[in-house]
Amino acid sequence: MRRRHKRSMKDNTQVFESYSVPRAVRTLALPSMMGMLVNIVYNLADTFFVGQTGNANMVAAVSVTMPLFLLFIACGNLFGVGGCAFVSRSLGEGKTERVKTISSFCVYSAIGVGLVMTVLFLVFRKPVLYAVGASDATFAYAADYLKYVAIGSPFIVSSVMLGNLVRGEGAARVSMIGSIIGQVVNIVLDPIFILNKGDKLFGLAMPFGTGQGVAGAAIATVIGNVVSVIFFLIYFLRGKSILSISPGRYRVRGGIARGVITVGLPAAINSLLMSISNMLINVFLQAYGDNAVAAMGITMKANMLVVMLQLGLAQGVQPLVGYCYGANKLDRMRHSIRFSCVCNIVLGTVITVIYFIFTRQVVSVFIDDPAVIDYGVKMLRALMISGPVIGCMFVLNFSFQGMGKGTQSMILSLSRQGLIYFPLLIIMNKTVGLDGIIWSQAVADLVCTAMSVVMFLLVVRKLRRQHSQKTKA
Repeated sequence: MRRRHKRSMKDNTQVFESYSVPRAVRTLALPSMMGMLVNIVYNLADTFFVGQTGNANMVAAVSVTMPLFLLFIACGNLFGVGGCAFVSRSLGEGKTERVKTISSFCVYSAIGVGLVMTVLFLVFRKPVLYAVGASDATFAYAADYLKYVAIGSPFIVSSVMLGNLVRGEGAARVSMIGSIIGQVVNIVLDPIFILNKGDKLFGLAMPFGTGQGVAGAAIATVIGNVVSVIFFLIYFLRGKSILSISPGRYRVRGGIARGVITVGLPAAINSLLMSISNMLINVFLQAYGDNAVAAMGITMKANMLVVMLQLGLAQGVQPLVGYCYGANKLDRMRHSIRFSCVCNIVLGTVITVIYFIFTRQVVSVFIDDPAVIDYGVKMLRALMISGPVIGCMFVLNFSFQGMGKGTQSMILSLSRQGLIYFPLLIIMNKTVGLDGIIWSQAVADLVCTAMSVVMFLLVVRKLRRQHSQKTKA
């Protein structure tokens, strides 16, 4: 049993040690990007299938509840991203027993937080929904969605956490498969739960359907996450991982909680601030009607293609950066980061050009409402302005996390969706109106990308100075 376990661990970590940088980035990033690609389809599915009902209020309700769903993602990232970075650094340092304690802490902490969120959202559902921008016309739909998502909160949080955690030991393919399985289940179940029997889908009548609308979308989402969690549990129970889910290894002390939370908190705050910024946008857009709210929801879903693919690449190379940093292989680490940035610039530029050429067609995929589409075209083009360069910020931010540089990662997370974005959103809304709301995110992204480059250069300079002092000593 030990031999098989040892061999499995070696197979997972050799990508960090012996692969060339382009091959290592490809091996780690492609599964992560593929998982993100399916994640995009998964996120678009709810809006797309709900849009097929022809009810703009249902579409707006999905947009309103998106910020709350991002809170679950934030909690998953707190333990998943933090655990991933801590695991990869510990492997680079050769501390395999600590890895088992880290993983156990992440697993059971995520479950506990998920249960707390279930209670909070079920008890305070009404005031929360009105606070995030629900109107009287959309409240009932949003309440149905939130009820089922809240019930499934422990599975949603755990699914996100586990998908991130296993990447820390180099098991990028396992992470991809686990995420994709749940997302595919969700996509398949969406039309069945959302639409009625006989409703038209791609020109054909649905042979069956429960007609639960927005509630059906939430049920499909929860079932998909349950399936994903089951897959990861099987992976652990088969003994193919150095990670542990044994309750007996759960520890908070000894630097475990601190090591996870220091890096995971910026990632969680980023998701949390995305949630808050979406709430603010929905509140501001209410002044322009539910069509504007629906259009922004569609636009942000469409914009996810460039954002999530670039995030996938950056997320994929994070364990490589963490391992190299822990093993003190700084030249390999810098090469990996530079190569990843170039890849993301090329990817972002290509998608941005395609979106600018086919903007109306992209928005029209989600809904056949001329008023919503007109809003959506303007919004999507504004959001895509930062598309070619924002990927560099993602790579550098995940690199900071991999190196355990929680302060730098926290600054970027607070700035992009908070310290820079919030003031811009408020000021531009007051001075320019709707156009100000539309353009505020792109402006914030460009500023934060420039910040990330400056911060990275400062970190590299400090590392070089430290390395030089050690060499002289």
